[in-house]
Amino acid sequence: MIRLIAACMLLTCALTVRADPPRVDHHAGEPAPTLTVALANLQDYNARLAAILAQDELTAADLAVVHELTYTLENALARIREDVALVAEHLEAVHLASERADVATVRDRGRSYLDGVRPLSHDR
Repeated sequence: MIRLIAACMLLTCALTVRADPPRVDHHAGEPAPTLTVALANLQDYNARLAAILAQDELTAADLAVVHELTYTLENALARIREDVALVAEHLEAVHLASERADVATVRDRGRSYLDGVRPLSHDR
């Protein structure tokens, strides 16, 4: 029994040592409370990322900045994905309501669709 326990402990230690190397500290990134903020963050942080990637060589400091930028970009994309999914639901409701000649739903959900998609369009 003692040998079995010792073997398990040895295996646990071996698996722990084999685990992935420690990750870099995580950052919260800029929040994206609305689609408009998410789109602004996406534009700003994409420009920052593009400027770094345009360099001939990337230093460790550059990689650290890229690492931090990705958190804000991930937050922005998550908000965009969430809002676009909701807008798509509104449009599908409009589509189905138009097939049924359901004027009230077409108007109501059509307005919701237009309000939701407005930040994505050029005529904001």
